[in-house]
Amino acid sequence: MLEILQYDFFINALVAVVLISLCAGTIGTYIITRRLVAVSGGITHACFGGLGLGYFLGVSPVAMAGAFAVASSIGVEWLAQRLRLREDSAIAVIWALGMALGILFVFLTPGYVPELNDFLFGNILTVSAADLRAIGAYTIVLAAFWIWQRRNIIAIAFDRDFATVAGLPVKAVSYTMTVLVAVCIVLTIRLAGIMMLMSMLSLPIITAEIFAGNYGTILIRSIILSLLSSIGGLVLSAIIDVPCSALIVLIMVAVFIVCKLIAAAIPSASNDVK
Repeated sequence: MLEILQYDFFINALVAVVLISLCAGTIGTYIITRRLVAVSGGITHACFGGLGLGYFLGVSPVAMAGAFAVASSIGVEWLAQRLRLREDSAIAVIWALGMALGILFVFLTPGYVPELNDFLFGNILTVSAADLRAIGAYTIVLAAFWIWQRRNIIAIAFDRDFATVAGLPVKAVSYTMTVLVAVCIVLTIRLAGIMMLMSMLSLPIITAEIFAGNYGTILIRSIILSLLSSIGGLVLSAIIDVPCSALIVLIMVAVFIVCKLIAAAIPSASNDVK
């Protein structure tokens, strides 16, 4: 097993899952608490519009996907606040628009577009030094903003209306966090794939909620759960030679089920956030 640590691609993958776990735990706790888990799915699928346009125009698909992700995240907030549209309805609009544009541009692009599989399924073992620098820089920015605006983020996540009445910078924080969600998705979707990314943004957090009652505890425990599941899945995949993304998701699901069973057997151990 120690021999695998001699390979740079495995070390890069190990560092990547650590960074992605830190980001996913922080972002996931926010969107789960705000009941916006669907926003990650909406932005993820909206990215396909950018990918398709990038292939059609012959420019960087990742850069175009990033532009679409940021625009769609801002669009969700704008539709919800300016047009008084429910956030889940706004997400549905952005989701449908992004997918439709992606299909249209891919159809209009001559030839076959094999790179789309990378965005659907991902491959953490292909992470490069440039990818690590990008994710590392993003992690620093995300951590700095969270530390700076921690109280405001928590207040807005739990009760946006109360935060508005209290005079907190709701719009600025909401827009910034939504953009950070979009950037997180763009940076990690090609490496982790949709399945693994969506799982890391939700499963560790809802598992941590079972035995935790406050935002900070949920965030820390979700990061730990994500780290343990991701590293365990990565190591196990090297041993039995199967895709690590599937193993990581299966481990997260198994941990969630075990925790729910324990909470059901010992009701006093559960401390769900309402």
